[in-house]
Amino acid sequence: MRHSSAGLNVVSLLAMLFLYGPIFVLVLYSFNAAHLSMAWRGATLKWYAALMHDEALLAATANSLLIAVVSTIGATCLGGLIALGMDRLPGRRQLLIEGTLVLPLVIPEVMMGVALMLFFVMLNMPLGLTTVILGHIVFNIPLVTIMLRTRLRKLDPALGEAAADLGASSWQVFRYVTLPLLRPALWGAILVAFTVSLDDFLVTFFTAGPGATTLPLKVYSMIKSGVTPEINALSALLLVLSMSCVGLALHLQRREV
Repeated sequence: MRHSSAGLNVVSLLAMLFLYGPIFVLVLYSFNAAHLSMAWRGATLKWYAALMHDEALLAATANSLLIAVVSTIGATCLGGLIALGMDRLPGRRQLLIEGTLVLPLVIPEVMMGVALMLFFVMLNMPLGLTTVILGHIVFNIPLVTIMLRTRLRKLDPALGEAAADLGASSWQVFRYVTLPLLRPALWGAILVAFTVSLDDFLVTFFTAGPGATTLPLKVYSMIKSGVTPEINALSALLLVLSMSCVGLALHLQRREV
């Protein structure tokens, strides 16, 4: 048993190094003073300072934040309504809708991006920020709905029934009973949707047009001319932001009301 446990620990350590080793190297070389990423010439913060003076990068950051915020709001509203509506349907209809919602999560993202692009072209809708936002709402709705549905299943229906027996209207039951109990999952869904939207590349690549360059697209264009510490610094900042949002979402998901 001791040998088995030791072997399992070694395998786990190797797996962790395989997964997080490249990320550690990327963050480390974002402090590299040399212009070439693989030649270490000492530590510096100049690449992070350079990011703050890159107008194209700042514009891409503004686009990414705008798309992430608007698409998160849209997906949260629509996904929340779907989750609440499903809670009132018979079991078979719930399973049917859940199966339909899972499809955008299991099909390749390239296929979704191409499908959305063809759909917008068919509608003669110019590709730009609007089409990117709509595309992000589409793939975020299933995430929000599934997370809220998971929380709704754990709620005791007797609480709402008791509030209704005491004279509360449907809106009051939702506002004072359902919503507070649903709030941890709601914040978790918002943060996950924001993170996924902020990091998305494929759907954005196919649905973006002129003036709709986001941070992932900007990083892709910068890589074409070679990987520099400035790209590493940008990637490190995106990594910290994404991990912070995911970590906060997990924390809120585990909270008990």
